[in-house]
Amino acid sequence: MAKRNARPANSRSAVIHEQKLTRGNGGELHQIAEDGTPVLTTAQGGPVTDDQNSLRVGERGPTLIEDFHFREKIFHFDHERIPERVVHARGYGAHGYFETYEPLSAITRADVFQRAGERTPAFVRFSTVAGSKGSVDLARDVRGFAVKIYTKEGNWDIVGNNIPVFFIQDAIKFPDVIHSVKPEPDRGFPQAQSAHDNFWDFISLTPESMHMIMWVMSDRAIPRSFRFMEGFGVHTFRFVNANDESTFVKFHWKPKLGLQSVAWNEAVKINGADPDFHRRDLWEAIQAGNFPEWELQVQLFDQDFADAFDFDVLDPTKIIPEEVLPPKAVGRLVLDRMPDNFFAETEQVAFMTQNVPPGIDFSNDPLLQGRNFSYLDTQLKRLGSSNFTHIPINAPKCPFHHFQQDGHMAMRNPVGRVNYQPNSWGEGPRESLEDGFRHYASDEQGAKARLRAESFADHYSQARLFFVSQTPPEQRHIADALTFELSKVQTPAIRERMVSHLLNIDETLGKKVAHALGLKSVPKPADAAVPTRQDLAPSPALSIIERGPRRFEGRKLGILVTDGTDASILKAVTTAVTKEGAMFELVAPKVGGITASDGKWVQAHQMIEGGPSVLYDAVALLPSPEVVSELVDVAAARDFVADAFAHCKYIGYVEAAVPLLARAGITDALDEGTISLGDARSVEAFVKSLGSLRVWAREPSVKLK
Repeated sequence: MAKRNARPANSRSAVIHEQKLTRGNGGELHQIAEDGTPVLTTAQGGPVTDDQNSLRVGERGPTLIEDFHFREKIFHFDHERIPERVVHARGYGAHGYFETYEPLSAITRADVFQRAGERTPAFVRFSTVAGSKGSVDLARDVRGFAVKIYTKEGNWDIVGNNIPVFFIQDAIKFPDVIHSVKPEPDRGFPQAQSAHDNFWDFISLTPESMHMIMWVMSDRAIPRSFRFMEGFGVHTFRFVNANDESTFVKFHWKPKLGLQSVAWNEAVKINGADPDFHRRDLWEAIQAGNFPEWELQVQLFDQDFADAFDFDVLDPTKIIPEEVLPPKAVGRLVLDRMPDNFFAETEQVAFMTQNVPPGIDFSNDPLLQGRNFSYLDTQLKRLGSSNFTHIPINAPKCPFHHFQQDGHMAMRNPVGRVNYQPNSWGEGPRESLEDGFRHYASDEQGAKARLRAESFADHYSQARLFFVSQTPPEQRHIADALTFELSKVQTPAIRERMVSHLLNIDETLGKKVAHALGLKSVPKPADAAVPTRQDLAPSPALSIIERGPRRFEGRKLGILVTDGTDASILKAVTTAVTKEGAMFELVAPKVGGITASDGKWVQAHQMIEGGPSVLYDAVALLPSPEVVSELVDVAAARDFVADAFAHCKYIGYVEAAVPLLARAGITDALDEGTISLGDARSVEAFVKSLGSLRVWAREPSVKLK
């Protein structure tokens, strides 16, 4: 990377020209700067010069362990919650395996990539970030996607998210962004929501967050299922081969069943109907033998590419578009077994970015460097002992040997006389230059200082890239999400400040949000350290709709049935759906079931009041003529139909359902997504159409936020 001038992270000078002391209400002394603002200090009272950047070697070098301010700040943050995780508290996990496609010995010595077809045990934990353990599954939030692979050379943790970038560029700001999104400390709410003043105040004062905000305000933040979302390693890592040659790598998990999200109005209703929606979906899929699968794809590049690329590859707020650098498939991840005990495994699993086997190494990404420093400390607090690796879910499945001993809840200790090395007895394990982990010997130069590289300074161009890469419906959803979130902000100045940033991303977007918020005037665009690039080509890979699965496999059809439902049509629908690799549930007036037209009893899965259409990807309405007159007066039945239509889902219906459609206000608005089911052929056509998942052309007419 060409050398550029370094700069402070923000424009406010951190230099303290003069300090005064004043005594607080509790008798404590506070340092006051000459302008009257309290001076930020450590917990020991030492004044801080820079709270925006960690201490590193040069502007793009590694973080130094002597950075006592960062150490104290992250240490305190790691210990804030007892006993749940500070972030990613609400999680759900499953066991499975990782299967290597082909040997990668030319680029990495990692044992897991040396033999084609080899399966390595794995455990995956999905999670929301902001909410507590008791929050809902469909909060608008980043989703954690953490993978532990139990390799023959130790555990490898890819501790990623379903979004490939992050809010901040330096780990020293992690406590701040999380504090801002958590419930406000004086009132303890809102829970699992970013729609409040503190969060948007921080974001509006942190331009580096703008790319991530586009992702979080998009449909990526409300996925339909864990099974239908991507995962990313976020950071740039290194592959290192047996000759100690390095190749940069970025990790991507691609779902076999394709991408899918829900509408915001739908997410709100799902949270009310089933706050465990994502958990239940994963459980039911694995129990049914429909094992979720992802393909591991990697973007590989060398130093020359890194130096020539438009953005700094060490910046965790940036991506390398797949059209610029196509990812290569190297293996697959399959989840095929649920934990025997949720607490023992899903709750006690400990992921750490620093868990890498020989052949995988780190870059100088400052967020990654800080995470490597933080996670070990986090596990000590949350799991109560330095012996957390003695817990079976965290223990490696390969042989391991060390001299670590004693401590709280030790389950194993060194055996024999020797618990140190070197020793004269020739006992115990020894280090191995040949087999041991070797860090890539990068040449680091530069002054020891708190700096942010100028190559990190473009905060708007990739935010714009993401927005212009979305389809019109997805762009509408981003604008609607921003409007909703900012409408919950009570401080007008924060709303205006956010709009000023949006104008740098896309002028039309900024003005649309300003109008929707009722701003009296559109503010000037925010000052930008680097002007927004308008020439970046859209990346269709960033759009969920563009990358849709085009099939209904793995999804679920809700079938509304009553006494007298046409048995032949019902059988045709269930047979066709099952043939597509999808699931179905029968929703009836009573959960016990119904008597079909052939006189046979059919067991229902849900009653109408407990099985709203928001729980399904499409619906089929199969009431009988004799019962539909009663059904039209049932509010839950009308909502079942009206919500499915409003959420742009495909609706199949028999002639007897027309009065129900009419009472739901849909008869005059029938479109290509409402399909009459008169015979087996029409049923087959209906089920084939479900692969499109949504009828987005309907959305402007329903005008549902």
